[in-house]
Amino acid sequence: MDANDRPTGQQKTSAAADSAFLRACRKEPVPHTPVWFMRQAGRSLPEYLKVREGIPMLESCMRPELVTEITLQPVRRHKVDAAIYFSDIVVPLKAIGVDLDIKPGVGPVVDRPIRTRADLDRLRALEPDDVAYVTEAIGMLVAELGATPLIGFAGAPFTLASYLVEGGPSRNHERTKALMYGEPELWADLLDRLADITAAFLKVQIEAGASAVQLFDSWVGALSPRDYTRHVMPASAKVFDAVAGYGVPRIHFGVGTGELLGLMGEAGADVVGVDWRVPLDEAARRVGPGKALQGNLDPAVLFAPRAAVEEKAAEVLAAARDLPGHVFNLGHGVLPSTDPDALTRLVDFVHTSTER
Repeated sequence: MDANDRPTGQQKTSAAADSAFLRACRKEPVPHTPVWFMRQAGRSLPEYLKVREGIPMLESCMRPELVTEITLQPVRRHKVDAAIYFSDIVVPLKAIGVDLDIKPGVGPVVDRPIRTRADLDRLRALEPDDVAYVTEAIGMLVAELGATPLIGFAGAPFTLASYLVEGGPSRNHERTKALMYGEPELWADLLDRLADITAAFLKVQIEAGASAVQLFDSWVGALSPRDYTRHVMPASAKVFDAVAGYGVPRIHFGVGTGELLGLMGEAGADVVGVDWRVPLDEAARRVGPGKALQGNLDPAVLFAPRAAVEEKAAEVLAAARDLPGHVFNLGHGVLPSTDPDALTRLVDFVHTSTER
C-alpha cells in the first residue's frame, strides 16, 4: 500500500487546535486576527542567512535539525500565529529522482524537461520513505511549537508542471501552454500524476503533525478562467480531495489570480489566499460564502515608513471586517531585503488593532 492508497482519518487533536490561526481557518471567533507571512522562514532574517551559509537550498531542506531551526526563527522573532514548514515546492520531485537543482538567483532548473509521454515514466509515485527527513523534522517542530500550529505546504500540479516542462522559471510559459493546448491528453496525465505526488507529500506532512496545509500555485495566474477550469482545476481538486479526510484546513494561494479566486475555492480549499491586487471584501464576493480568506498586504509596502505600513494594514483589516474568517498575510512572499523589524511591528499592529 503506497502513500496514495492509505486510508485517511481525522487528525488527532493537538495543542494547537484552539489557536487563533486554526480558529480563523474554521471561521470561528478569534481573540485577535492571526498573522503569518509567506516565506517568513528565511530570506529576510540574518539568523537564517547565518545558518544557511554555504549550504545549498535543496540540501538545507533535507536536514531535519536545520529545517527545524529555520522554521522556528520567525516564530521566535515575530511572534506570528503559525509556523510554515521550511522547504521548497520541488522537494518531492527531487525525492522521486527528477534531476533538478535550485540555482541561486534563478530558481529550480530541470536537467531533462518533461515534454513527451515517455517522459512521464520518470515521475514515479512518492513514498513516505522518500521524504523521511520531512517526517523527522515535523516531529521535532511539533514538539517545539506546542500551541503554535505548523502549516505544511506543497506546490500545486500546474506550477510543478510548468517548471518540469519549461525546464525552469518562465515569464510566459510558452512550452507549458503549447503542451496544454496541443496535447491535452498528455497534459491531463501529467497533471494527474503530479496531483498524486503532491497529495502524497501533503499526507506525509499531515500525518507527521502539520495542523494545516497550503497549496501554492505560483504561476496559475497566467491562465484564463476557462483554461483553469478545463486544464488545471481537476488536478488541484484531486489534491484537496485526497487530504480532506484528515480534517485539517486546506489553503489555496496563487499570484495574479484575481479572476480565478472563485474557481480556486471550488477546487476544494477551506481558505482562499488573495494577493494584493484585489481588496478582501471584493475577493469575498468573488469567492462566495463558506470560505475563509487569507491576505493580503502588498509585500512592497513594508519598505515604506511605519505610519504608512500601518495605514495600509488597517485598510486590509477594514476590508476583512465582515469576513467569517480572516488570516492576515502578505499578498505574496516576504521580499529578501525586507527589514525584519518591520515584520515584527506589523504582527504587533495587527494583534493590538484586532483584540476582541
